[in-house]
Amino acid sequence: MKAALIACAVALALGGCSEYSRSDRTVGGAAIGAGTGALIGAAATGTGTGALVGGLIGAGTGAIIGAETTPRACWAKDRYGNQYRVQCP
Repeated sequence: MKAALIACAVALALGGCSEYSRSDRTVGGAAIGAGTGALIGAAATGTGTGALVGGLIGAGTGAIIGAETTPRACWAKDRYGNQYRVQCP
């Protein structure tokens, strides 16, 4: 249990260190949320069903949070190679 919590903490710390696309962050958020939710569900109920329900709830919540916290910084280049900000699609 302690090793799983440490693994989740490391995954969360590493997840904030780089720029990913919105879909990458959605998948990452779902994975982290599912793992965390399963741990909490198993600890709270002591059953596999609790772990499953916690994992499903965590995956959905993590996917939403991951997608919505993606930084909106889109850049384009003009014909001279200079970068400028544009509205993200």
